[in-house]
Amino acid sequence: MAFFDLVDFDDHEQVVFCSDQASGLKAIIAVHSTALGPSAGGCRFWDYACDEAALTDVLRLSKGMTYKNAMAGLKLGGGKAVIIGDAKKLKSDALFQAYGKAVNNLSGRYYTAEDVNITTADMAVVNQQTDYVSGLEGKSGNPGPFTALGTFLGIKAAVKFKLGRDDLTGIKVAVQGLGSVGYSLCEKLHDAGAELFVSDINQVALDKAATELKATVVALDDIYQQDVDVFSPCALGASINDESLSQLKASIVAGCANNQLAEPKHDQALLEKGILYAPDYVINAGGIINVALEIYPEEYCAATATSLVENIYYTLMNVFETAQAKNLPTGLVADDMAREIIAKGKNKIKAVDS
Repeated sequence: MAFFDLVDFDDHEQVVFCSDQASGLKAIIAVHSTALGPSAGGCRFWDYACDEAALTDVLRLSKGMTYKNAMAGLKLGGGKAVIIGDAKKLKSDALFQAYGKAVNNLSGRYYTAEDVNITTADMAVVNQQTDYVSGLEGKSGNPGPFTALGTFLGIKAAVKFKLGRDDLTGIKVAVQGLGSVGYSLCEKLHDAGAELFVSDINQVALDKAATELKATVVALDDIYQQDVDVFSPCALGASINDESLSQLKASIVAGCANNQLAEPKHDQALLEKGILYAPDYVINAGGIINVALEIYPEEYCAATATSLVENIYYTLMNVFETAQAKNLPTGLVADDMAREIIAKGKNKIKAVDS
């Protein structure tokens, strides 16, 4: 495999392959950029089909974190980690301690946190071997509720821009994925008066949503076809692809999943279909905003974190307005904005060095 020629390799500063035979750890840590500060991003535990799929995921996710942190105005670069395997079978204190040692070997170039299939308790074990951990209980804690809040506010911004509505009463939202963040988002949407259509592989979560939130449960393959205002991807990536695009009836795509577009071309395709896309790394930045206050602490304050997350609404409105004025896809516009912020950070470093 020609690593440096991979489509998803984007001049990453460092990619580390980690292995510990005793614990069964197999992980990849990708540091995309430290132009704005130490790289930061969560660690996900996933049973990938192959090692190449894990590498592709960590490369894409780490780049997304660079852009996410830049657009959120954080003094952080972008990084991500993946642990390969079935979390239900492989999780152990020994494995997370081995992962902590691997993170510590990067000497602060990467701060890790929880992501898919990782909990604050797992991060506490990682913390036994390294201080380069965030999202710990007693500090910033679980970033999920802040991710849900930012996504909720992002949906409000998209509805305001596309539909001219200041409230969500009667707005129909199809939510794909009822994990901790997706379900928390549904609770906020329900409380705001939205009508929910949900899908997930977890029947318990579906039953709960139907009972508590009066959500309509639909089959996994039918979620794209719902006659709704908003399609909200809250599961894994690549939900916007050639097949799903042909089925979408929503006028807005806005959710908390990472890497929602299967390919860059789908950004333009959404524009051509008249669908407003809230770029994933902008709308789902609430979690890392909360975590950042732990990495650069004077004293962690949830109220301050909430206030900063509320800026996601205005950041998205700026992206939407700029994209409309230039008749460009929103994802491309957000990328350009992020690159400009990162370039300024690099120029500051050069000025100091000189």
